[in-house]
Amino acid sequence: MILTKQYRCIHSASCRCTKGHISEDVLFLVFRQLNWNPKLIATLSLVCKWFDDLAKRVLWKEFCRTRAPRMMLDLQYGGSHSVDGNWRALGKLLIYCTGSKKGGLFNSIQIPGHSVYRTRFSRTSGKSFLLPQCRTDVLYVSDPCEHLDQGEEGDVGFFRGVFKSFSMSKVRKMLIKKAAQLHPTEVCPYCKAKLWSMLQAKMIPQSASCRLGAYEDCIEYFVCLNGHMLGICTLLPISDSEEASELE
Repeated sequence: MILTKQYRCIHSASCRCTKGHISEDVLFLVFRQLNWNPKLIATLSLVCKWFDDLAKRVLWKEFCRTRAPRMMLDLQYGGSHSVDGNWRALGKLLIYCTGSKKGGLFNSIQIPGHSVYRTRFSRTSGKSFLLPQCRTDVLYVSDPCEHLDQGEEGDVGFFRGVFKSFSMSKVRKMLIKKAAQLHPTEVCPYCKAKLWSMLQAKMIPQSASCRLGAYEDCIEYFVCLNGHMLGICTLLPISDSEEASELE
């Protein structure tokens, strides 16, 4: 019987893995067989710093590549071997709707965050969230995650997205030129970076509400320093949203 070589954890003296670790190659094969299950990757990350490091470097990257292969190829195109932020943050963005809490970014409503089975992200839709002078930037945006019948708030939609090469984007340059202020307390729920309010910066085009099928004065979104985007809107009734799509 051939035993797999084990490696002692050198990240923490308090590591539970006192007998060492199996090789990265073996774990890669195991998680490939599990189709890069995000819940199991998240669970493995909690074991110790060695596993957490492996998950961030390898497992979340493979999850992202499997879940959205064309999007990942585009985000990495041009010689870059990493995405802005990190792979775990991007993996979470693909499958997690942040919801809203009282006193948070969208402080008028309380809706718990939750995992979503599958979400479509569109580069074409992303153009609708950019001012005309910024539409050479690449932004992928999800379809809204609908939370219907929220009392006085009506039908609420949450959406999220990610920029390609945000550090070199025209949106970032414009935010800096406008001296837009970062949010004083809240951070990105995906990577913990500081956030800009696109509403306060007056950088939300009318085309965004048309794309979402939402009321024009009931849409807000934020962009973090790593280029992750999250937003909220109040959705139009179905008949009205169909008319808005025709206008767009």
